[in-house]
Amino acid sequence: MDMTRRKFSREFKIEAVRLVTDRGVAVAQAARDLDVAESVLRRWMRELTATPAAAFPGAGQMRADLAEIAALKKEVARLRAERDILKKAAAFFAREAI
Repeated sequence: MDMTRRKFSREFKIEAVRLVTDRGVAVAQAARDLDVAESVLRRWMRELTATPAAAFPGAGQMRADLAEIAALKKEVARLRAERDILKKAAAFFAREAI
């Protein structure tokens, strides 16, 4: 069985959601017609409703808030490494001064 993950374009996802929201097709029926899991279609509906402009950024792009969190985590890791180096240097020089 081929376990490669299928990728859907932003336009496909929006049209899939519109099938349910605009045309009144049942979620289960739309999912069957489009050959996607019902849970996937429901997630697309939630994402599009929550943040219409930022939904489905595609091509590995993160939402702005998630990108900011990732950048901040990276900066925290860098600052902790710098702090640890400075602590070791301070301890080293404190021993040398004795």
